[in-house]
Amino acid sequence: MKPALNIGRDVRAVLFDMDGVLIDSEPIYFEIEQQSFAHFGVTVGEEEHHSYVGTTLESMWRSIRHRHRLSPPVEELLAYHQERVLSEMGRRELRPTEGVERFVRSLSESKIKAAVASSSSHALIDIILNRTGLRSLFTVCVSGEDVERGKPEPDIFLRAAALLGLAPSACLVIEDSFNGIRAARKAGMSCVGFKNPNSGKQDLSLADSTIDRFLEISWGLSR
Repeated sequence: MKPALNIGRDVRAVLFDMDGVLIDSEPIYFEIEQQSFAHFGVTVGEEEHHSYVGTTLESMWRSIRHRHRLSPPVEELLAYHQERVLSEMGRRELRPTEGVERFVRSLSESKIKAAVASSSSHALIDIILNRTGLRSLFTVCVSGEDVERGKPEPDIFLRAAALLGLAPSACLVIEDSFNGIRAARKAGMSCVGFKNPNSGKQDLSLADSTIDRFLEISWGLSR
């Protein structure tokens, strides 16, 4: 049996990416995104598609518009896709990742702060946290809308730390994407890579440790 990842007392907060970590939403997004790509007459291959995991939708559509020479402005592409995402996620049955609710509750019991730091919009964050029943577990939620630069830049994580009143070195990030882990590293935070096979073949090598399940994380020191 794989030993639990032991996290010491220097960590005062855990910052969670949402999609692919709190919820296994990437397969749903991939489906919706492929439908949106087709709507605009674009064929996006699997490798390119997976490269956008962890980035903002605006960043993804800017890249696709440039790569595939689309004529509609980014604002039109983004608005169409965002409407589809919110509609679909608002009607689907959503469940949190196995073990994540128990883990977040254990943080509270250990006086560890928990925050969501996601590239998604606030509207989507609210839908997912409410429909999975996780909303009450987080007092701080930072969206890609709140910062000038999205992942892989560190702005989202640095803002979450500031809102929590903590130094970056006191925060641990849990991410499932290469872009998210790069952002955590640039923020000066330790990082655990969550190996979600539905997030594509993400390079998690920059993370301090990797896990397959939330049951593999434990707090080894009493507080």
